[in-house]
Amino acid sequence: MSQIGILGAGSWGTALAIQAARAGCLVKLWARDGELATKLASERENSKYLPGHKLPETVEPTSKMADLLGRELIIVVVPSHGFRQVVKDFLEIWQSDQAFIVVSATKGIEGDPTCRMSEVVSQEAERAGCQTRFAVLAGPSFAAELAAGQPTAAVIASADAGLATELSELLSTPSCRLYTTSDVVGVELGGAGKNVIAIGAGIVSGLDLGHNTLAALITRGLHEITRLGVACGGQARTFSGLAGLGDLVLTCTGGLSRNRRTGLELAAGKTLQEIEQETSMVAEGIRNSLSLTRLAGRLEIEMPITQQMMAVMYEDKSPTRAVQELMTRTLKAEAEL
Repeated sequence: MSQIGILGAGSWGTALAIQAARAGCLVKLWARDGELATKLASERENSKYLPGHKLPETVEPTSKMADLLGRELIIVVVPSHGFRQVVKDFLEIWQSDQAFIVVSATKGIEGDPTCRMSEVVSQEAERAGCQTRFAVLAGPSFAAELAAGQPTAAVIASADAGLATELSELLSTPSCRLYTTSDVVGVELGGAGKNVIAIGAGIVSGLDLGHNTLAALITRGLHEITRLGVACGGQARTFSGLAGLGDLVLTCTGGLSRNRRTGLELAAGKTLQEIEQETSMVAEGIRNSLSLTRLAGRLEIEMPITQQMMAVMYEDKSPTRAVQELMTRTLKAEAEL
């Protein structure tokens, strides 16, 4: 599978294109915006989303989805709210009798219905009459650091153990180590949940509440993500690994985290509308606070941090009050799930 198509040319899609090329793959990188694709091809750099990182010669940008036909592997790297439409559009032109091999690198779930990306692919492939082999890529990995070749470890999850191994061997390099697991559900929900907790981490830091508070938030955040993940069929141990604890710590503490930055701006008094108007980058935790709250409610799962973040962003609750309410909840045993 050395010929790869990547759907999505934001910062993460571009970084994955650079990494795949570094691993020896031939890459076609699709951008929805024709002007962006033209600039990528001429400047050999994504100055809008990932400045300072040159595209290898083996990465070919395009704005024509059909140019990705014939690729042995498709990696989808678009925001969760646009994931279904992109997959649907691609499957409408898919003409191969071979199984559609797809990797989701999207860390989020749909808002309505509350579907994980694996469920979206399955549903759209069934509508298109197409067989699929699916995997998800997640873990602690900022785009800029991956593109720069800084040591990175992540995880590939697939119910197809052979596919997970093949992808790990294909995309790993001395600077990027990919582990494997069969727990697709756990990896997907770990990647989605950590974004919301990171908004809380930004609020805690923005309010200058100290390291004690931040450590408590990260720990309890992991607990509620695990609670939801296990209820959905994930494996508890996944959440102590790269796609759980690893990604959560990075996103809650790293200066490059969009979700943490959202929390910092909320703590500074900005409204959600102001925050979204100031950047072209998508902070998945904003929409995912709604979808995860909805999913947790349906399953009768307590996710107090997630629910408070949703209230701050969509119900005008003050960040200070949200923290106060979290700290005055009914006391209970730590290990309770």
